[in-house]
Amino acid sequence: MTQRLADEIREYVIVALIKPARRRGDRIVRIRAGDVHKSMGLKNRMPAICGALDAAVFQEQARVILSSRHGPIQGANASWEFELV
Repeated sequence: MTQRLADEIREYVIVALIKPARRRGDRIVRIRAGDVHKSMGLKNRMPAICGALDAAVFQEQARVILSSRHGPIQGANASWEFELV
């Protein structure tokens, strides 16, 4: 995975999922790797999605705390639940 792709994934998730959740007043956001992969129009990049969202830097940039992580290490059904802080 290139650092550029990881940054693009994190930026997409922050803009498309985290910020709207904050505006709605949500306390929790749930993210599924396959949904991000499809929305970004990526091909065969599931490991990149999982790596980008598993990285501590994502939590710092998005100002979230990981509540739970489910599913495979790298796969469409990997999912995260983050608490917005």
